[in-house]
Amino acid sequence: MPESFINIHSIADLHHYYGLESPKHPMVSVIDLTKIKRKDENFARHFYHLGLFTVVYKKFHGSLKYGRSDYDFQEGALMFTAPDQVMQPSSDTAIDEGWFLAFHPDFIYGSDLGKKIRKYTFFNYGSNEALHVSDAEKETLETIISAIEAEYSKNIDRHTQGLILNNIELLLNYCDRFYERQFFTRSKVSSDVLHNFEQLLNRYFDDENLINKGISEVKYFAEKLHLSSNYLSDLLTKYSGKTTIEHIHFKLVDKAKNLLLGTSKTISEIAYELGFEHPSHFTKIFKTKTGLSPLHFRKN
Repeated sequence: MPESFINIHSIADLHHYYGLESPKHPMVSVIDLTKIKRKDENFARHFYHLGLFTVVYKKFHGSLKYGRSDYDFQEGALMFTAPDQVMQPSSDTAIDEGWFLAFHPDFIYGSDLGKKIRKYTFFNYGSNEALHVSDAEKETLETIISAIEAEYSKNIDRHTQGLILNNIELLLNYCDRFYERQFFTRSKVSSDVLHNFEQLLNRYFDDENLINKGISEVKYFAEKLHLSSNYLSDLLTKYSGKTTIEHIHFKLVDKAKNLLLGTSKTISEIAYELGFEHPSHFTKIFKTKTGLSPLHFRKN
């Protein structure tokens, strides 16, 4: 049977797909995943395209395809998706416990949360970068989830949206804290990633073919390390104080310094050799990192 897409654009679509009663709030909902009965026996053959922000806690046996990766859930973990991401469950999933918070992007537009939602970079992590929470952390999150559900279950008034938004932001702030804890408690994994990234970066800039390869993007290194771009940058920032692009630029500047002092090539020739299409872009990055233009650096 060919795979197909199921598009879920709204909270109403989500409730309809799961065979639930109409939502109590048109923009936000909390769903108990243990109460879901799948109507579609071929659900695992579909890709699911969601137009919603979701925070999903799941503890089940089975796997989930997210992007190009399969992730095996054997313990409780949190996953986050932003609108327009695509997921595909496997047919062997059996949920032991779990809940599903979904909210429409229109719900947060114009609010403080809407202005800062991009800072919660875990919405663009891969499934293999899920947040694993302790029992105490799970209880903290579930208290907030209960408060959100209780608020929209009452008579909706002028305070409802603000109170729900405050609780969603509180939930995301706790998740941010718990992810930071996970980076450090899994220090062996994190240090291995850092080591492998440094080796990959060195090999890339040792290549004499940069003029044809060009300056690589963060995505290139993230894919080589089987991570999402956001997760890699967040991990590097926690451990080194520099994002992935900053690491790339510092390595680039180091190589440029050697060429400026060790050869008589012009600034333009060096820029092209380093993979820049436009020398002005090279000059801008070099000056930002060193405080000097390439020409002044060479003269000094």
